[in-house]
Amino acid sequence: MLENLVIIGSGPAAHTAAIYAGRAKLSPLIFEGQFAAGVAAGGQLTTTTEVENYPGFPDGIAGPELMDRMRAQSIRCGARIETKTVERVDLRSHPFQVFVGSETIQAQSIIIATGATAKRMNIKGEDRLWQKGISACAVCDGALPFFRNQVLVVIGGGDSAAEESSYLTKFGKKIYLLVRRDTLRASKVMQERLKSNPKIEILWNTEAIEVLGEQKITGLRIKDNKSQGERILEAGGLFYAIGHLPNTSFLEGQIECDETGYIKTKSGTTLTNIPGVFACGDVQDHTYRQAVTAAGSGCMAALDAERYLSHHS
Repeated sequence: MLENLVIIGSGPAAHTAAIYAGRAKLSPLIFEGQFAAGVAAGGQLTTTTEVENYPGFPDGIAGPELMDRMRAQSIRCGARIETKTVERVDLRSHPFQVFVGSETIQAQSIIIATGATAKRMNIKGEDRLWQKGISACAVCDGALPFFRNQVLVVIGGGDSAAEESSYLTKFGKKIYLLVRRDTLRASKVMQERLKSNPKIEILWNTEAIEVLGEQKITGLRIKDNKSQGERILEAGGLFYAIGHLPNTSFLEGQIECDETGYIKTKSGTTLTNIPGVFACGDVQDHTYRQAVTAAGSGCMAALDAERYLSHHS
């Protein structure tokens, strides 16, 4: 069967694209993945407890519930959803081919909304305490009551780590930034901002080796890389700022990406270098990475796809 539009992904970008495409009578087919990239269908929001910054929910909403609502709205608007993982695609000829298990689906157009997965440290205790005081997004979670007036720890040495540490000073009473070397990769401006903030203390040549706590995080076991000495750092929250990995390996290099693997799109659009293939959400956004910006770009992708199909049907 030849599909008008195949959407690959399951987060806010994918479902917003599906809602718009469904209302435009494009009958989109979504492959939401079966624990693709190690995350349940629904994307990174399924790993978040409370979402307080998505418009329309003044009292906040649980991340999984928000994604369940988006999914239901996609179906109501005419999308068809299959809980299968796309293994690879062939974009070298048109119609495009999408390979899912033993199936091969042909598509007139494709929207890629596979997101980016936050890198984890995989240290002892991390799996047990994920969502119980460990986060990979300070902007998403830092304002939650759970983290207010707590000692918070950020791990990283680049601009993201510097930005997240500065952001968390609005809510935490003390911020420790763990840097495994004796220098920061962050820009000079961001470094000066860190060093001038009395709430932030940088622990140089330091790495976390264990997260402590049972029902919630109570601290970290940290190690000095020079002396090899270990000690306990009491803390009520831990934020990873060590980067994200865009989920693009299934594309096998067929689409133009930047040096870190994010899909390149033409400025102000969701168009990729392949006509008929569009990218939205975190898979092409390494700057904002928010649910609301992903949803906005999903809308753009659906409109771009509709315009493309109207000229190529």
